[in-house]
This record gives sequence, structure tokens and C-alpha cells, in this order.
Amino acid sequence: MIFVERETRLNKHLWVLGGSVCVGLGILGILLPILPTTPFLLLAAYCYARGSDRFYNWLVNRSRFGGYIRNYREGRGIPLNQKLLAIALLWLTIGVAIGFVVTTWWLKALLLLVAVGVTIHVSKIKTWSQESPNLADQANSKESVEVS
Repeated sequence: MIFVERETRLNKHLWVLGGSVCVGLGILGILLPILPTTPFLLLAAYCYARGSDRFYNWLVNRSRFGGYIRNYREGRGIPLNQKLLAIALLWLTIGVAIGFVVTTWWLKALLLLVAVGVTIHVSKIKTWSQESPNLADQANSKESVEVS
């Protein structure tokens, strides 16, 4: 019995460690355009859910990434300002890398392809507006009642 309890505790610690590594990589992905942010944050949420309710609740409810993760998981998408900021930072950092850091033509071409691919991907993600669809439905139903 004690062995099983230790194994379970070890597994939970490993899930938390994995989630923490994913959060770190997700934060790094904000700064490095080649490293994706969203998949690492979603994976971190999964790892934390398996390892620790406290870490999971912190990530999804209290961290700066919580709303981002919830909106993405629930299929609402990404707000337009975040999309534009992500694409602008992507092209800024890729542009600096192509212009000043990378010297080989094939690596410049690869970075350019990555930037185009990420731009297309981010553009295709649903744009989330702050207005809740339920509030819009309630407003429409009130208008129809008032007209009647």
C-alpha cells in the first residue's frame, strides 16, 4: 500500500513538473516566434489537471493566461487585439532575425515560411468579441417582446 501511495504522489509531482515546464515554454513562446504558445499552455492545463487542482486553478482562473486558455478551449477564439499583437510581434522578431541575425539564405527562407504559416494559422482562428452571445439573444428577445 505504501508503495502505491508513493507512486501516486510521484506521478502527481511529475504531472506538475511537466505542467510547469510547459508554462515556461509557453512564456518563452511569447518572446520567440518559432515556439508556439497556445499548445504549451493547453498542455500545461492538462498536466496540472492531472497533477494538482491548486496549480490547475491558478493557471486557468488566476494567471494572465487563464482567459486565453478558457476562450481557446471553449471555442470562442482569440480577441482581435491579441491576434493583431501576435502577428505584429511575430513579423517584428522574424524581420529582425532575417535582417540582422541570420546569414544563410535557406534559413531566412525557412523563417519567412514559418512567419507566413503562423500568420495564416492565427488569422484562421475564430475572432472572439467581448459581447456575449447570450446577452445579444436576451436583447433580441426583449426587443421582440416590446414590439408585440
